[in-house]
Amino acid sequence: MEPAFVAAPKDVTEAADVMRVAAETGLAVVPRGAETRLDWGTPPERCDLLVDTHRLDAVVEHADGDLVVKAQAGLPVDRLGEVLADKGQRLALDVPLPGSTVGGTIATGAAGPLRFLYGTPRDLVIGLTIVRADGQVARSGGKVVKNVAGYDLGRLFCGSYGTLGLIVDATFRLHPVPAARAWVSCPVDNAGEAYEAVQSVLHSPVAPAAVEYTGPGTVTVLLEGVPDGVAARTGQTVALLGDRAQVSETAPQGWGLYPEGTTLIDVAAPPTALPHLLTAVDRPTVTWSGRGHGHVGLPGDMTPGEVADLLRALRAALAPHKGTVVVRYAPLEVRGDIDFWGPLPALALMRRVKDQFDPDRRLSPGRFVGGI
Repeated sequence: MEPAFVAAPKDVTEAADVMRVAAETGLAVVPRGAETRLDWGTPPERCDLLVDTHRLDAVVEHADGDLVVKAQAGLPVDRLGEVLADKGQRLALDVPLPGSTVGGTIATGAAGPLRFLYGTPRDLVIGLTIVRADGQVARSGGKVVKNVAGYDLGRLFCGSYGTLGLIVDATFRLHPVPAARAWVSCPVDNAGEAYEAVQSVLHSPVAPAAVEYTGPGTVTVLLEGVPDGVAARTGQTVALLGDRAQVSETAPQGWGLYPEGTTLIDVAAPPTALPHLLTAVDRPTVTWSGRGHGHVGLPGDMTPGEVADLLRALRAALAPHKGTVVVRYAPLEVRGDIDFWGPLPALALMRRVKDQFDPDRRLSPGRFVGGI
């Protein structure tokens, strides 16, 4: 989909002017950050105007005493991390794709292993500035964790794929950089062993920052805190996982990254669904968090029919657990044969929200579930 126009506003005033003119002329608008996830979801039905956020790349305010930062949407998350690290703080949000921007990370709701303890963008955003489809500026939240009454824009816009408005800046709550970290990894031979290993950690007092299964066959636990505490909890974790467990002070290779493959599938279900998930996949690679969220990567030599069959198997395996299976990206030849989103009971409500924010369907039209 090739746009007719590209605009790169430098501040909220210019962004509002761009969106107002787009509304007056009936242009369909698609926001763009660093293009790390521009191929996620389904292609928009039309794209007249591409709004590029690369000039919106400033740290607006870092109130380190309050553990709060306000950053513009086009700022890469890893660059934000460098700024915060100078004050011994961090945004406790892994970025599986280097270079991803603040706005793109919120718009896709992306997160990595640290979601186990700290949650996803919707849990860390405490304020948001957006420009509506008609060019009006809207704000929610502020420099405190509690939001004001009305729409909670932070939660609403997380995972909205640019279909509700243009994100200009976001305010996040922060956490101190831990004084010590340790990774405990243990190989597992089958789905049952993986499940038992994860459950043993989840039901123990070791208080992990992350618990990840990485297929084909490793469970890794991240422990954070003060040095003495991490050392003691590391010993407890090794005892839980058994003689094959190994300890490292650096992250294992591939930690926090999406699994390899030309098709990426997002899966979410309770921890009890792990053995059913692993049984439903064979050749694909899997990463899965102890909180019940993960990804499946499919190799490029799978045919469209094989991908569709695997999607049906995954959805059938996770349906009893009320799990979801969503395709994030896939090759062009596969897209026409698969259902990207799967069943979604809340679709009617989501359409009503879309009608409130974008009644003319000009913001990334058709890119989200149900053609929203």
